[in-house]
Amino acid sequence: MASTERKAIDKVFILLGVVATLALLGASLLGWYGYHFATNQVHTELAAQKIYFPPKGSAGLDPAEFPDLQQYAGQLVDNGPKAKAYANGFIGRHLEKVAGGKTYSEVSTLAMKDPTNPDLQKQKATLFQGETLRGLLLGDGYAYWTFGMMALYASVAALAGAIVLGILVLLGLRHLKRLK
Repeated sequence: MASTERKAIDKVFILLGVVATLALLGASLLGWYGYHFATNQVHTELAAQKIYFPPKGSAGLDPAEFPDLQQYAGQLVDNGPKAKAYANGFIGRHLEKVAGGKTYSEVSTLAMKDPTNPDLQKQKATLFQGETLRGLLLGDGYAYWTFGMMALYASVAALAGAIVLGILVLLGLRHLKRLK
């Protein structure tokens, strides 16, 4: 009687293991799809914009001012890390020089108080365009890429779990055969 109960319990756990293994395999495939979709979409959209870091040794990428960007010199901005580097390291530093470090919001407030000031109007337009591009690169480029990378890690973890559970199911089947 105890052997029959043991077999029934083993069968239930094997069935649960098979279901869990298949669920983890499905999650792994979905994660892999999400990773591939997100990173491919970011690459395609960024590459279409044809944004390049200035070439190495050019005045636009002075090693003293941009030491962290030298690794990207002359490269196309076509992935999340490059989008973040270009947005923060390149555009961000240039924007700091436009109005003495003031943000678009600060300059816009000043420009509304003095609408005839051409310098404030130019600074406002430049900061608006620069901060918009910076925000798009960080949000649509870097953030979406990061979500894609998280999907990759989740996919690998789910696959590892499925493999472990698959091995446990096989061991359970082997054990069940011994009980017969």
